[in-house]
Amino acid sequence: MSWRADVLSIFPSMFPGPLGESLAGKAMEAGSWSLKVTDIRDFGLGRHRSVDDTPFGGGAGMVMRPDVLDAAIGSVADERPLIVLTPRGAPLTQKRVRELAGGPGVILLCGRFEGIDQRVIDARQAEEVSIGDYILSGGEVAALVLLDAAIRLLPGVMGAAESAVEESFSAPLLEYPHYTRPAVWAQRAVPETLTSGNHAAIAAWRLAAARQTTKTRRPDLYNQYIASGASAP
Repeated sequence: MSWRADVLSIFPSMFPGPLGESLAGKAMEAGSWSLKVTDIRDFGLGRHRSVDDTPFGGGAGMVMRPDVLDAAIGSVADERPLIVLTPRGAPLTQKRVRELAGGPGVILLCGRFEGIDQRVIDARQAEEVSIGDYILSGGEVAALVLLDAAIRLLPGVMGAAESAVEESFSAPLLEYPHYTRPAVWAQRAVPETLTSGNHAAIAAWRLAAARQTTKTRRPDLYNQYIASGASAP
């Protein structure tokens, strides 16, 4: 059975978007994963298929109604995890992505306006996930990010299995820098070690470069790396 993704959105035409191209698109054509997009407005109220209302307690903006969202969720709900994309959620990590990729799939609820009525999130025991400390217009772009991250880890999607092992966040280190031909470009030469053919030296160089990059750019990850028992360079 293929990995199944359901997306609930008021803008269904945003999907599959970039997921219909490149590796994800080829994997979809091959049947490795499937995508179904449900228009939340199909469950909206009244002539205008309303999905939102003013917030209790006052304030700017509108809030997505729990009754409308619950009906939309109920149309696709099964054993797959239900995830709400929101900036107030827990950060999406590579560890969580691997867990999702190893399961039957996901159901993604894309919020809009000022947010979603908390009662439907609690009642449906939805997992709140954020892709970063910034605000988007809605959850659709975040849903595309999560799906892309998971789909590329499905069996057979990436050409070389080791690609997923060596890249950033597979361990608490950012990835080392990459180089290709020409060996000298704009008076800049590729590091000698990488052209030496000495595989042990190349591995050591890459580890040292990953450590230094992580220490400089993401000291939080570097501290995790040291705390895991690795020695400082």
